[in-house]
Amino acid sequence: MPTRYNSRIHATDPPSLADAAPVIILRAAGALIFGKTTTTEFAATSEGGPCCNPHDLTRTPGGSSSGSGAAVADFQVPIALGTQTGGSTIRPGSFNGIYAFKPTWGAISREGLAQYSVTCDTVGLYARSVEDLQMLSDVFRLADDEPVAKEPFDVSGAKIAFCRTHVWPKAGQGTEAAFEKARKLLEGRGAVVQDIDLPEDFASVSDWHAAVLAGEGRTSFLGRELIIPFGRASPATLHLLMHATEYLHDKDKLATFLHGHVENQGQLSRKAQLEAYDGCARLRPMWDDIASHFDAVITPSVPDVAPVGLENTGDASFCSTWTILQVPALNIPGFKGGNDMPIGITLVGARYRDQHVLHVGEAIGKVFETEGDFQSKLP
Repeated sequence: MPTRYNSRIHATDPPSLADAAPVIILRAAGALIFGKTTTTEFAATSEGGPCCNPHDLTRTPGGSSSGSGAAVADFQVPIALGTQTGGSTIRPGSFNGIYAFKPTWGAISREGLAQYSVTCDTVGLYARSVEDLQMLSDVFRLADDEPVAKEPFDVSGAKIAFCRTHVWPKAGQGTEAAFEKARKLLEGRGAVVQDIDLPEDFASVSDWHAAVLAGEGRTSFLGRELIIPFGRASPATLHLLMHATEYLHDKDKLATFLHGHVENQGQLSRKAQLEAYDGCARLRPMWDDIASHFDAVITPSVPDVAPVGLENTGDASFCSTWTILQVPALNIPGFKGGNDMPIGITLVGARYRDQHVLHVGEAIGKVFETEGDFQSKLP
């Protein structure tokens, strides 16, 4: 299957001679690879289309992993892969009304995938149940230091925090209603619910995330060569592949958003880039400590339901904090906003507590599935 990154630069590339690491692992486990789905260019922009939301064909499915989220929601496949650099897994999960899991950064190999940000790029997983996500987590050997209990997690008596974060002013009616209903449902099941505010330093995370992406995108999109073993292709093909760089090869075929990274149009200084790296590094153990005091932390997935129009894949503001903090995040469906469209909320945990997040998320998800207000219109 050709790997073309939804970019005109690679429109004529021949199929690769090797699978990416996640696909190798899935094949070894006996998975059948059905095909590839739509992504935004290099999974790096918010320019949408042609993929649409199966619940309303006039709306975006989100992105960058647009097709993966839509295909699982539309029952075309049971599970799918995506990636997340900002909100590219969690946002489509919310918009399409399915489970979406972004594990701890680095827990699944990215070998063979196009790189945008080495600090943020994370392989993501889609499914219609947490059980399927748990199956995938076993295939990818995601493991916590503390074994997860075999019996189902008991919501009654669980300590659950609700964290609006500094991005809360962007929340629309759909997210506000979902957040409030989730709280009432969990309290009704006996959970001990508490609102928490993050320390003031966390308000800088969105800006730091943008700085890291600008700095690392500047490197990633200047030029990436596609290398295959010599002797396995014709001289003409080798010439094509060895010169199929991005910006330097033919920048007019590259999204203008990515031009801004390469050309440093935002005039990001190296000092500011270092401040972003160091600031986020300092906050990661702080977040792990905060999360350790709760069984689960609930936070918004998106500002609201999927917007009308396919031109833009939506706002990732609520996701970027957790991406650059490199923590596991699980979108849990079960709510609806305007026009009966699905909307989810996110469960986040400390780094390398992936199995714990899934274990708790399974129990919370069952509460939302049975008592929430979203019922899929799909078969």
